[in-house]
Amino acid sequence: MSTTQSERLRELLEPLVTSQGLDLEEIAVDSVGRKRVLRVVVDSDTGADLDRIADVSRALSAKLDETNAMGDAAYDLEVGTPGAERLLTEHRHFVRATDRMVKFQLAEGGDLAARILSVDEEGLDVEVPGVKGRKATTRRIGFPEIAKARVQVEFNRKDKKDMKEEEEA
Repeated sequence: MSTTQSERLRELLEPLVTSQGLDLEEIAVDSVGRKRVLRVVVDSDTGADLDRIADVSRALSAKLDETNAMGDAAYDLEVGTPGAERLLTEHRHFVRATDRMVKFQLAEGGDLAARILSVDEEGLDVEVPGVKGRKATTRRIGFPEIAKARVQVEFNRKDKKDMKEEEEA
């Protein structure tokens, strides 16, 4: 039997989110002044566009009203995606972050900024950018070596299409 409200809500809402082709990443109930806010974070391998978020939001709202899971007090339902600088905690998060720059805090100490090249069940292959004109190097990181990992926002990164066009020119 679930003990916290968040766990009970997850049990209630996760099948509904999954039926919409999304993963339930996070659920939290917070108090903001006199109001409560139920925050639901969803994602998928292909991302979650505004239409999918709106559809799942309507479905979650109907389920919550039907079951009275939030009780009689007023609350706001907020449904969204993890955001640009998401924390990577599940295997699927690392897979979805392939080709992205990630800042790793290593279990043995120290930080590493690297681009994820590939992911398997044991860990990931990353490309560490070169410094001061040096070439980038590749490195293998096992999941047990990672204490924390967060996607980094890149403003000047060229995508693969841009790089291919430059090579052909």
